[in-house]
Amino acid sequence: MARPKKSETTTDNSVTISDAGIDNSLGPALFSRDSSGLLKNVQYVFNEDGSVNWRAMIGDEHLFPNRGWFEGRGKDVPRTAEGLGDHQLLIKLSGIKELARLRGFTHVSFYAEKCELDHVAVNCTMSFIGNYETGDQEISFQDMANATLENTSSFATKFLETIACNRAFVRCVRNFLNVHIVGDDEIDKSGKPPTASVNASPLSPYGVLEKKFGSFDEFKNTLRELWSSGDYKNPQVKEWADFSDIPPKEARILISLVK
Repeated sequence: MARPKKSETTTDNSVTISDAGIDNSLGPALFSRDSSGLLKNVQYVFNEDGSVNWRAMIGDEHLFPNRGWFEGRGKDVPRTAEGLGDHQLLIKLSGIKELARLRGFTHVSFYAEKCELDHVAVNCTMSFIGNYETGDQEISFQDMANATLENTSSFATKFLETIACNRAFVRCVRNFLNVHIVGDDEIDKSGKPPTASVNASPLSPYGVLEKKFGSFDEFKNTLRELWSSGDYKNPQVKEWADFSDIPPKEARILISLVK
């Protein structure tokens, strides 16, 4: 703990402050980055290709079971996140903020694409600092989310703008960092039965696949064919129980393969 500054009274009764014994180096040191753009006081986890494994950088305290995923399939909800797949988890807003801090950013802004009493759509734009993954070039990334009376509940219906901003921020960070765990702020907590327009928008990657195949069983048959041909092999496929379980990145790959 830093010692308080010592005050001294001069002969003319004015007060001067001495900085003797003051050391403020600790705080700035925690924000210092190396030549690769990584925080010096943090041990990062890396993928085989050398990129940062941002999923592995999420602390367990920020993760918890996705109650809706389990209840929707008639399964007991686990007490902890231990041993669960990414599609069975939710990440807290605090975890997204921590990832953004670890990655580093210089700017974040929100733009309301639509702002009505029952529907708010917000675009989040973030400027991430350059690091070794981007050739030291700053990268701007953008994502969008909405909040409506249909996909919010309780007090949240009174703060659609705030909910939409939080959802857009969460999506912007996790999609830029290829984190496929859905944010707690993103999910529909209204308890209302999902409709086709909410559950599987044709504009979403998995929505495109659902529109093309209709049945998930038919889609699984195609996955088996792609595996046999060697065109697409992903061990995580066995964890997918519905189109919504497919990570956006994988969905886009599959879309290009089944056109």
